[in-house]
Amino acid sequence: MLTALPHFSSLLRSQHNYVRAMPALKLQQNLRQNLFLFSSALVAASVLPMQSEAVLVALLATDRHSVMALITVATVGNVLGSVINWYFGRYLLRFRKRRWFPSSDEQLERAQIWYRHYGRWSLLGSWLPVVGDPLTVIAGLMKEPIVPFVLLVTIAKGTRYVLLAAIALAWF
Repeated sequence: MLTALPHFSSLLRSQHNYVRAMPALKLQQNLRQNLFLFSSALVAASVLPMQSEAVLVALLATDRHSVMALITVATVGNVLGSVINWYFGRYLLRFRKRRWFPSSDEQLERAQIWYRHYGRWSLLGSWLPVVGDPLTVIAGLMKEPIVPFVLLVTIAKGTRYVLLAAIALAWF
């Protein structure tokens, strides 16, 4: 019986160490989940198919994360993806005579006329499915300055995530 006591005390020490490590493990898990949300939002802002909204709603449903932190991570990732699109559009024209270029001169001209007509305020529609991401590429093509671009896209995409969180959490 006396020989069992050292084993018991070592078990208590290991349990104590495990309990002390719990916040670090939780932080690591939250970091991994936030990184996944950020990555999905970044990819979703590109022309590649990805549903960052589904990832956000799933993380909101776990009720283990700060709502504002999740909205912020998703917004930053999605805006960064849009900035990559803007940068891509900014330097895309130099390749328009190449065979692999994704659009014809006529399609490009139509897009530029549309953007000139509606202007930078059309970036408030950058959150829209199908047209939003190409709109950010067109803004780069039209050499939209980066500061108004980022501000308008942040308003649009941040508002989308706030509304999505409100619906998912039944705030209404």
